[in-house]
Amino acid sequence: MPDLIAQGTAADRRWRKPLPDLASGRGVALGREPVSSVGAGTPTIAWAIPWDRFISRHHALLMARSGDRIEVTRDERSQNPIFYRGRPRDTFTLVPGEHFVIGETTFTLARRPGIAETPEPGTANLTEEKSITEASEAAATPMQPDSMSASDLVTEWAFKEASLRNRSFRDADSRIEMLAALPDLVSGSVHEDELLARVTDVLMRATASATAVAIVSVDPASTDASAIGRPRATAMRVMHFDTRTDSTTTPSISSRLVSRAVQGRESVLHVWEATPESAPEFTVAENVDWAFCVPLRSQACAGWALYVTGTRVDTQPLQSHVSDTDMVEQLSDDVKFAEVVGSLVAGMRQSGQLQQQQSAMRQFFAPVVLEALADEDAPTWLQPQDCDLTVMFCDLRGFSGTSESRSHELLLLLEQVSGALGVMTRHILDTGGVIGDFHGDAAMGFWGWPLPMGVGDDKANFASARAAANAALGIRRDDVTSPSSFRCGIGLASGPAVAGRIGTVDQVKVTAFGPVVNLASRLEGLTKAFGVEVLMDQVTADRLSPPDTMAPEDQTLRLRQLGRVRVAGMKTPVVVSQLIIPTADQTLTREQIQTYHSAWEAFAEGRWDDAYEGLHELPAWDRPKDVLMRTILQHHRIAPADWDGVLDFPKS
Repeated sequence: MPDLIAQGTAADRRWRKPLPDLASGRGVALGREPVSSVGAGTPTIAWAIPWDRFISRHHALLMARSGDRIEVTRDERSQNPIFYRGRPRDTFTLVPGEHFVIGETTFTLARRPGIAETPEPGTANLTEEKSITEASEAAATPMQPDSMSASDLVTEWAFKEASLRNRSFRDADSRIEMLAALPDLVSGSVHEDELLARVTDVLMRATASATAVAIVSVDPASTDASAIGRPRATAMRVMHFDTRTDSTTTPSISSRLVSRAVQGRESVLHVWEATPESAPEFTVAENVDWAFCVPLRSQACAGWALYVTGTRVDTQPLQSHVSDTDMVEQLSDDVKFAEVVGSLVAGMRQSGQLQQQQSAMRQFFAPVVLEALADEDAPTWLQPQDCDLTVMFCDLRGFSGTSESRSHELLLLLEQVSGALGVMTRHILDTGGVIGDFHGDAAMGFWGWPLPMGVGDDKANFASARAAANAALGIRRDDVTSPSSFRCGIGLASGPAVAGRIGTVDQVKVTAFGPVVNLASRLEGLTKAFGVEVLMDQVTADRLSPPDTMAPEDQTLRLRQLGRVRVAGMKTPVVVSQLIIPTADQTLTREQIQTYHSAWEAFAEGRWDDAYEGLHELPAWDRPKDVLMRTILQHHRIAPADWDGVLDFPKS
């Protein structure tokens, strides 16, 4: 069972007594001169309050109930009322942390030292709730005491962040000297444990009357601001602590005080009266009589708080007692200093996390994209948005067969695959693209997000297509010189899509979504059938066709239209073109490209004899012509009756 604390108007008018256990069946007779009973009825023990003339000889009966509660019943012989939650009550149930008042004496139900305070669901301390509400509403007041009188066990002050910011340090020189050294201490921490140790050390040295300092964290799920004033269970963890003694025991910390501060997002100070023979219930600690908690307001430190507790320091030795008001004035500097330390730590930790995120993002975004994302005035770029993209799918050729034949050297194989994927990503990023995804031995990139790559829609679209084509040329160039046995197939497609942060609650990634993405993937697969390195759709090819205004140095891309195809999973035919990759001994001339175009026109119109003759004029090493010739020969050079001029490539 908990204890009952009686506190009168003077410091020496006070006692703390342990309540009888529930199993004993005994009650407590409370009054100025009560008499215990052991006969018929309820056995009682007598607790006297001799200093209060407003308390009757027999004033109340206290009975233990489950859950550390007590039932208080006003004795019919008493003359003055019992006030509970601000109203006169004849019968009520008290829970730990609550109090009632008779005359000039306050009676508080307090758990014994060492017992953690976890309010039960549905219970509430209205006096404490009111103090938080009033303090929160007093935005212009540096600190706001609660509605308890000076004789109550705990007095609470809540500090608005803006009010603390406008407050001047009383000893500014020493505070500023400590703060000036803090950034170097924090930034010099090589790991989080060292950071926490340095912060607690600074707070301990800066707070003369502190006996213990701790950095705690609470479950963010239990810090919903809508729950302010409602007692609730809080999952709290002491991340690091320091004391002025050599004790290795974790200091007792009030979970309720931490919850108040973190939920309300403002610093909270508790001050109480402590006596040698008793310990306050509210913060559950021996030999301390104040504590404050400062929340760290940053997503990087969600649920974190600085907790400092200590003893009263009498700045006037001849004064017999330091009042709560004087105590708060003395501690305000310490609260402000802890606020500054907390803000600095939270800001630097947030900055560190952003740097880590940017380092990770550099693997997926080009520098120009990162610059756009870092712009404070920019909109929320990562939110999914409609845009026009050029999408690339790049896949390793021969990976499945090679992995099967080299199963005895998988580590070397993995190294080569990683190197090949590195070539793909490097060229995508170097040309201003974004790495959208990896699919086993394939990579997907896209251009045109988060910002268009040129001024005006037409120029932006051309710039995106041109950048994608240059990336493909770079990948293919490095592919040829690579020592591995892998070769790449590349598909390019352009058109409307949605790009940004896409995914589920459990898995989110920055990528692109839409039919154009699927088309690029299908075209990459068709490179095997046509025996070419790079295939693109008609939209991309049109954007790469040299306009009259193009500079001569940009008119270097050579394309060949291969024909209309129907790819697996798509009903609408697509005109596909080849990006010609020149080599030393296999380069098509302009005339040969025109010969293929003429042969294709004949093929599409069903004049397969003419197409066959034209295709025979192309070099033997030209693989796309073989696709048409094979189809012609399979049908004995006669087009089927239902021929529509489209080559079908069903899913194999």
